[in-house]
Amino acid sequence: MTFIRNFAVALIALTFAGFAAAQGQQQDQVSQLAQMVGLNDDQQAEIRGIIEETQAELQELQAEAQQVQQRLQDQIGPDYDEGVIRNDAERLGELNGEMTALSTLMQARIDSVFTEEQRETLEQRMQQMQQQQQQMQQRQMQQQQMQ
Repeated sequence: MTFIRNFAVALIALTFAGFAAAQGQQQDQVSQLAQMVGLNDDQQAEIRGIIEETQAELQELQAEAQQVQQRLQDQIGPDYDEGVIRNDAERLGELNGEMTALSTLMQARIDSVFTEEQRETLEQRMQQMQQQQQQMQQRQMQQQQMQ
């Protein structure tokens, strides 16, 4: 059960933290979550604050990671510089680690906003969604086998 709850919180947090997500989309996603688990106005405001705070940091790190990835790509060729490649690869690892840490911290902070009852409701909803997804996949596999 903990896995499903963690998965749900991770899914929600990642959805909220989408680097290209517009502010209006965040509002809608928080509202959808509010309807799903019964968040009150204070909880919604707190979650929005967590998302906004974290998203800005994640966007900066993502932009730098893209630049480092491009520098690595530019090194592919006969005139490569192993030192530059190793330094950029190390920096990319640091950036990915920091993005993972920020994302995990955001998930934990969002999870701490929920009441126990809301966590249980979310877990139940995620189980239902997971079952529906598995059923859809099974139907698709059956249809493919029939062809």
